[in-house]
Amino acid sequence: MADSTTTAQKIAAEVIGTFTLVFFGCGTAIMSGVDYVGTALAFGLTVLCGAYAFGRISGAHFNPAVSVGAALSGRMAWREVPLYVGSQLVGGLVAGLTLFILVRGFDGYDVGTDGLAQNGFGDDGTGYAVWAAFLLELILTAVFVWVILAVTDVRNEHPALAPAAIGLALTMVHLASITATGTSVNPARSIGVGVFAGSDAVIQLWLFILAPLAGAAIAGTTYPMLFGHGSDPVPGSGLRRPAAAPGYGAPDQFQQEWNQQAASGTGTLVAQEPIIQDGWQWDHDAQEWKPLEQFQQPPADPAAPGDPANPADPTAPH
Repeated sequence: MADSTTTAQKIAAEVIGTFTLVFFGCGTAIMSGVDYVGTALAFGLTVLCGAYAFGRISGAHFNPAVSVGAALSGRMAWREVPLYVGSQLVGGLVAGLTLFILVRGFDGYDVGTDGLAQNGFGDDGTGYAVWAAFLLELILTAVFVWVILAVTDVRNEHPALAPAAIGLALTMVHLASITATGTSVNPARSIGVGVFAGSDAVIQLWLFILAPLAGAAIAGTTYPMLFGHGSDPVPGSGLRRPAAAPGYGAPDQFQQEWNQQAASGTGTLVAQEPIIQDGWQWDHDAQEWKPLEQFQQPPADPAAPGDPANPADPTAPH
Protein backbone atom coordinates (compact mmCIF):
# COMPACT_ATOMS: atom_id res chain seq x y z
CA MET A 1 0.00 0.00 0.00
CA ALA A 2 1.30 3.47 -0.85
CA ASP A 3 2.54 5.66 1.96
CA SER A 4 -0.07 8.27 2.91
CA THR A 5 0.75 11.85 1.96
CA THR A 6 -0.43 15.02 3.66
CA THR A 7 -2.48 17.75 2.05
CA ALA A 8 0.45 20.16 2.35
CA GLN A 9 2.71 17.73 0.49
CA LYS A 10 0.20 17.39 -2.34
CA ILE A 11 -0.13 21.17 -2.60
CA ALA A 12 3.64 21.58 -2.73
CA ALA A 13 4.01 18.88 -5.39
CA GLU A 14 1.34 20.42 -7.63
CA VAL A 15 2.66 23.97 -7.23
CA ILE A 16 6.27 22.99 -7.96
CA GLY A 17 5.35 20.61 -10.78
CA THR A 18 3.09 23.12 -12.55
CA PHE A 19 5.63 25.90 -12.10
CA THR A 20 8.31 23.71 -13.65
CA LEU A 21 6.10 22.70 -16.56
CA VAL A 22 5.14 26.27 -17.47
CA PHE A 23 8.57 27.74 -16.80
CA PHE A 24 10.55 25.26 -18.90
CA GLY A 25 7.91 24.71 -21.58
CA CYS A 26 7.05 28.35 -22.23
CA GLY A 27 10.60 29.43 -21.43
CA THR A 28 11.94 27.17 -24.18
CA ALA A 29 9.44 28.64 -26.66
CA ILE A 30 10.55 32.16 -25.77
CA MET A 31 14.29 31.53 -25.74
CA SER A 32 14.30 29.43 -28.92
CA GLY A 33 12.04 31.70 -30.94
CA VAL A 34 9.40 28.95 -30.89
CA ASP A 35 11.47 26.03 -32.12
CA TYR A 36 8.55 23.61 -32.56
CA VAL A 37 10.45 20.40 -31.86
CA GLY A 38 12.43 21.92 -29.01
CA THR A 39 9.31 23.39 -27.40
CA ALA A 40 7.37 20.13 -27.73
CA LEU A 41 10.22 18.19 -26.16
CA ALA A 42 10.57 20.74 -23.35
CA PHE A 43 6.92 20.31 -22.34
CA GLY A 44 7.08 16.53 -22.72
CA LEU A 45 10.34 16.02 -20.87
CA THR A 46 9.29 18.35 -18.07
CA VAL A 47 6.06 16.48 -17.36
CA LEU A 48 7.97 13.17 -17.65
CA CYS A 49 10.48 14.26 -15.00
CA GLY A 50 7.75 15.77 -12.85
CA ALA A 51 5.72 12.58 -12.94
CA TYR A 52 8.69 10.49 -11.84
CA ALA A 53 9.53 13.00 -9.12
CA PHE A 54 6.07 13.78 -7.71
CA GLY A 55 3.83 11.00 -8.98
CA ARG A 56 3.91 9.12 -5.68
CA ILE A 57 2.96 12.29 -3.78
CA SER A 58 0.09 13.88 -5.69
CA GLY A 59 -0.25 11.84 -8.87
CA ALA A 60 1.57 14.64 -10.73
CA HIS A 61 -1.45 16.20 -12.42
CA PHE A 62 0.00 19.70 -13.03
CA ASN A 63 -3.13 20.46 -15.05
CA PRO A 64 -6.73 21.30 -14.01
CA ALA A 65 -8.08 19.31 -16.95
CA VAL A 66 -6.25 16.21 -15.74
CA SER A 67 -7.66 16.62 -12.23
CA VAL A 68 -11.21 16.98 -13.58
CA GLY A 69 -10.70 13.88 -15.75
CA ALA A 70 -9.40 11.96 -12.75
CA ALA A 71 -12.43 12.88 -10.65
CA LEU A 72 -14.92 12.01 -13.39
CA SER A 73 -13.26 8.63 -13.96
CA GLY A 74 -13.44 7.70 -10.28
CA ARG A 75 -9.75 8.16 -9.52
CA MET A 76 -9.99 11.03 -7.00
CA ALA A 77 -12.68 12.64 -4.83
CA TRP A 78 -14.30 15.85 -6.07
CA ARG A 79 -13.50 17.54 -2.77
CA GLU A 80 -9.81 17.42 -3.71
CA VAL A 81 -10.25 18.99 -7.15
CA PRO A 82 -10.40 22.65 -5.93
CA LEU A 83 -7.25 22.04 -3.89
CA TYR A 84 -5.41 20.64 -6.92
CA VAL A 85 -6.66 23.31 -9.34
CA GLY A 86 -5.79 26.12 -6.94
CA SER A 87 -2.27 24.74 -6.49
CA GLN A 88 -1.81 24.38 -10.24
CA LEU A 89 -2.96 27.95 -10.91
CA VAL A 90 -0.54 29.27 -8.30
CA GLY A 91 2.35 27.36 -9.87
CA GLY A 92 1.43 28.53 -13.38
CA LEU A 93 1.06 32.18 -12.35
CA VAL A 94 4.37 32.21 -10.48
CA ALA A 95 6.05 30.73 -13.56
CA GLY A 96 4.40 33.33 -15.81
CA LEU A 97 5.52 36.17 -13.53
CA THR A 98 9.05 34.78 -13.43
CA LEU A 99 9.24 34.64 -17.23
CA PHE A 100 7.73 38.14 -17.47
CA ILE A 101 10.60 39.43 -15.32
CA LEU A 102 13.35 37.41 -17.01
CA VAL A 103 12.56 38.45 -20.61
CA ARG A 104 13.31 42.02 -19.60
CA GLY A 105 16.92 40.93 -19.55
CA PHE A 106 16.81 41.21 -23.36
CA ASP A 107 17.38 44.76 -24.53
CA GLY A 108 14.24 46.05 -26.21
CA TYR A 109 12.11 42.98 -25.54
CA ASP A 110 8.44 43.95 -25.69
CA VAL A 111 6.02 41.43 -24.26
CA GLY A 112 3.14 43.05 -26.11
CA THR A 113 4.93 42.53 -29.43
CA ASP A 114 7.22 39.56 -28.88
CA GLY A 115 4.81 37.65 -26.65
CA LEU A 116 5.26 35.37 -23.65
CA ALA A 117 4.53 32.01 -25.33
CA GLN A 118 0.83 32.60 -24.70
CA ASN A 119 -1.88 30.66 -26.50
CA GLY A 120 -3.93 32.32 -29.21
CA PHE A 121 -6.25 32.02 -32.18
CA GLY A 122 -7.91 34.24 -34.78
CA ASP A 123 -6.69 37.62 -35.98
CA ASP A 124 -5.27 38.52 -32.57
CA GLY A 125 -3.36 35.25 -32.33
CA THR A 126 -2.23 32.64 -34.80
CA GLY A 127 -4.94 33.27 -37.40
CA TYR A 128 -6.55 29.90 -36.69
CA ALA A 129 -10.38 29.99 -36.68
CA VAL A 130 -12.04 30.02 -33.27
CA TRP A 131 -14.25 26.97 -33.90
CA ALA A 132 -11.27 24.96 -35.15
CA ALA A 133 -9.13 26.04 -32.19
CA PHE A 134 -11.83 24.94 -29.74
CA LEU A 135 -12.30 21.58 -31.45
CA LEU A 136 -8.55 20.95 -31.70
CA GLU A 137 -7.91 21.72 -28.03
CA LEU A 138 -10.87 19.54 -27.01
CA ILE A 139 -9.68 16.55 -29.06
CA LEU A 140 -6.05 16.81 -27.98
CA THR A 141 -6.97 17.13 -24.31
CA ALA A 142 -9.30 14.13 -24.52
CA VAL A 143 -6.55 12.01 -26.10
CA PHE A 144 -4.01 13.19 -23.52
CA VAL A 145 -6.28 12.38 -20.57
CA TRP A 146 -7.21 9.00 -22.09
CA VAL A 147 -3.50 8.15 -22.24
CA ILE A 148 -2.98 9.22 -18.63
CA LEU A 149 -5.94 7.21 -17.36
CA ALA A 150 -4.78 4.15 -19.28
CA VAL A 151 -1.15 4.12 -18.18
CA THR A 152 -2.03 4.81 -14.53
CA ASP A 153 -4.68 2.07 -14.46
CA VAL A 154 -3.82 -0.50 -11.77
CA ARG A 155 -4.21 -3.23 -14.40
CA ASN A 156 -1.32 -1.83 -16.41
CA GLU A 157 1.54 -4.35 -16.36
CA HIS A 158 4.33 -1.76 -16.70
CA PRO A 159 3.59 1.06 -14.25
CA ALA A 160 7.21 2.28 -14.23
CA LEU A 161 6.78 3.39 -17.84
CA ALA A 162 3.70 5.52 -17.15
CA PRO A 163 5.55 8.86 -16.74
CA ALA A 164 7.46 8.25 -19.98
CA ALA A 165 4.24 7.52 -21.86
CA ILE A 166 2.61 10.67 -20.47
CA GLY A 167 5.61 12.81 -21.41
CA LEU A 168 5.73 11.41 -24.94
CA ALA A 169 1.99 11.94 -25.33
CA LEU A 170 2.33 15.61 -24.38
CA THR A 171 5.18 15.96 -26.85
CA MET A 172 3.00 14.56 -29.64
CA VAL A 173 0.15 16.87 -28.66
CA HIS A 174 2.44 19.89 -29.01
CA LEU A 175 3.87 18.79 -32.34
CA ALA A 176 0.32 18.54 -33.70
CA SER A 177 -0.89 21.97 -32.62
CA ILE A 178 1.80 24.57 -31.86
CA THR A 179 1.27 26.48 -35.10
CA ALA A 180 -2.52 26.48 -34.65
CA THR A 181 -3.05 27.52 -31.01
CA GLY A 182 0.37 27.43 -29.35
CA THR A 183 -0.93 24.26 -27.63
CA SER A 184 -2.69 24.52 -24.32
CA VAL A 185 -4.54 21.33 -23.20
CA ASN A 186 -3.87 22.86 -19.78
CA PRO A 187 -5.75 25.89 -18.37
CA ALA A 188 -3.02 26.53 -15.79
CA ARG A 189 -0.39 26.79 -18.54
CA SER A 190 -2.57 29.23 -20.52
CA ILE A 191 -3.55 31.38 -17.55
CA GLY A 192 -0.05 31.38 -16.09
CA VAL A 193 1.51 33.31 -18.99
CA GLY A 194 -1.66 34.75 -20.52
CA VAL A 195 -2.38 37.24 -17.75
CA PHE A 196 1.07 38.79 -18.27
CA ALA A 197 1.01 38.81 -22.08
CA GLY A 198 -1.44 41.65 -22.71
CA SER A 199 -5.15 42.25 -23.12
CA ASP A 200 -5.58 40.19 -26.30
CA ALA A 201 -4.19 37.09 -24.60
CA VAL A 202 -6.44 37.64 -21.57
CA ILE A 203 -9.54 38.02 -23.76
CA GLN A 204 -8.80 34.71 -25.49
CA LEU A 205 -8.23 32.72 -22.30
CA TRP A 206 -11.85 31.52 -22.20
CA LEU A 207 -11.21 29.07 -25.04
CA PHE A 208 -8.12 27.61 -23.39
CA ILE A 209 -10.08 27.05 -20.20
CA LEU A 210 -13.32 25.63 -21.60
CA ALA A 211 -11.95 23.46 -24.43
CA PRO A 212 -9.46 21.49 -22.29
CA LEU A 213 -12.04 21.00 -19.54
CA ALA A 214 -14.57 19.74 -22.09
CA GLY A 215 -12.01 17.32 -23.54
CA ALA A 216 -11.11 16.08 -20.05
CA ALA A 217 -14.79 15.57 -19.25
CA ILE A 218 -15.20 13.40 -22.33
CA ALA A 219 -12.16 11.30 -21.51
CA GLY A 220 -12.91 11.02 -17.79
CA THR A 221 -16.49 9.92 -18.45
CA THR A 222 -15.86 7.51 -21.31
CA TYR A 223 -12.69 5.74 -20.13
CA PRO A 224 -14.39 3.69 -17.38
CA MET A 225 -17.40 3.09 -19.63
CA LEU A 226 -15.19 1.63 -22.35
CA PHE A 227 -12.53 -0.14 -20.31
CA GLY A 228 -13.92 -0.59 -16.81
CA HIS A 229 -12.13 -0.10 -13.51
CA GLY A 230 -9.05 -1.74 -12.08
CA SER A 231 -10.10 -0.76 -8.55
CA ASP A 232 -13.23 0.49 -6.85
CA PRO A 233 -14.02 4.16 -7.62
CA VAL A 234 -13.00 6.57 -4.88
CA PRO A 235 -15.99 7.60 -2.75
CA GLY A 236 -17.14 11.08 -3.70
CA SER A 237 -15.88 10.84 -7.29
CA GLY A 238 -17.44 10.65 -10.75
CA LEU A 239 -20.53 8.61 -11.40
CA ARG A 240 -21.54 5.38 -9.73
CA ARG A 241 -19.49 2.53 -11.19
CA PRO A 242 -19.57 -1.29 -11.28
CA ALA A 243 -17.25 -3.44 -9.19
CA ALA A 244 -13.56 -3.64 -10.02
CA ALA A 245 -12.13 -6.19 -12.42
CA PRO A 246 -9.05 -8.33 -11.78
CA GLY A 247 -5.79 -6.85 -13.04
CA TYR A 248 -2.53 -8.28 -14.24
CA GLY A 249 -0.06 -7.05 -11.67
CA ALA A 250 0.39 -5.08 -8.48
CA PRO A 251 0.12 -1.29 -8.79
CA ASP A 252 3.08 0.85 -7.82
CA GLN A 253 2.91 4.04 -5.75
CA PHE A 254 2.26 6.22 -8.80
CA GLN A 255 -0.71 4.08 -9.77
CA GLN A 256 -1.98 3.96 -6.20
CA GLU A 257 -1.88 7.75 -5.87
CA TRP A 258 -3.79 7.91 -9.14
CA ASN A 259 -6.29 5.35 -7.82
CA GLN A 260 -6.73 6.71 -4.32
CA GLN A 261 -8.68 4.62 -1.87
CA ALA A 262 -10.57 7.31 0.07
CA ALA A 263 -8.12 9.29 2.19
CA SER A 264 -9.39 10.83 5.38
CA GLY A 265 -8.90 14.49 6.20
CA THR A 266 -5.78 13.68 8.21
CA GLY A 267 -4.08 11.98 5.28
CA THR A 268 -4.49 8.43 6.61
CA LEU A 269 -6.15 5.70 4.60
CA VAL A 270 -9.49 4.36 5.68
CA ALA A 271 -10.52 0.70 5.56
CA GLN A 272 -10.97 -0.73 2.10
CA GLU A 273 -13.78 -2.98 0.95
CA PRO A 274 -12.73 -6.39 -0.39
CA ILE A 275 -12.48 -6.64 -4.18
CA ILE A 276 -13.73 -10.05 -5.30
CA GLN A 277 -14.29 -11.42 -8.77
CA ASP A 278 -14.20 -14.80 -10.50
CA GLY A 279 -12.94 -16.63 -7.42
CA TRP A 280 -10.11 -14.15 -6.75
CA GLN A 281 -9.73 -11.43 -4.12
CA TRP A 282 -7.35 -8.47 -4.12
CA ASP A 283 -4.98 -8.51 -1.13
CA HIS A 284 -4.53 -4.82 -0.26
CA ASP A 285 -1.54 -5.51 1.98
CA ALA A 286 0.35 -7.79 -0.43
CA GLN A 287 -0.88 -5.82 -3.49
CA GLU A 288 -1.70 -8.93 -5.53
CA TRP A 289 -4.63 -11.17 -6.48
CA LYS A 290 -5.04 -14.34 -4.42
CA PRO A 291 -7.52 -17.25 -4.56
CA LEU A 292 -10.65 -16.44 -2.62
CA GLU A 293 -10.34 -19.54 -0.44
CA GLN A 294 -7.19 -18.10 1.17
CA PHE A 295 -9.32 -15.37 2.75
CA GLN A 296 -11.98 -17.72 4.11
CA GLN A 297 -11.76 -18.43 7.85
CA PRO A 298 -11.13 -22.12 8.72
CA PRO A 299 -13.85 -23.82 10.82
CA ALA A 300 -13.36 -23.76 14.57
CA ASP A 301 -11.41 -26.69 16.04
CA PRO A 302 -13.91 -28.77 18.08
CA ALA A 303 -11.13 -29.74 20.46
CA ALA A 304 -9.90 -26.21 21.01
CA PRO A 305 -9.66 -25.03 24.65
CA GLY A 306 -12.75 -23.27 25.86
CA ASP A 307 -15.04 -25.03 23.36
CA PRO A 308 -18.35 -26.07 25.06
CA ALA A 309 -18.55 -29.02 22.66
CA ASN A 310 -15.42 -30.51 24.26
CA PRO A 311 -16.46 -32.02 27.68
CA ALA A 312 -12.85 -32.86 28.48
CA ASP A 313 -11.89 -29.21 28.38
CA PRO A 314 -11.69 -27.89 31.98
CA THR A 315 -12.10 -24.30 30.74
CA ALA A 316 -15.45 -25.04 29.07
CA PRO A 317 -18.49 -23.40 30.76
CA HIS A 318 -20.76 -25.73 32.78
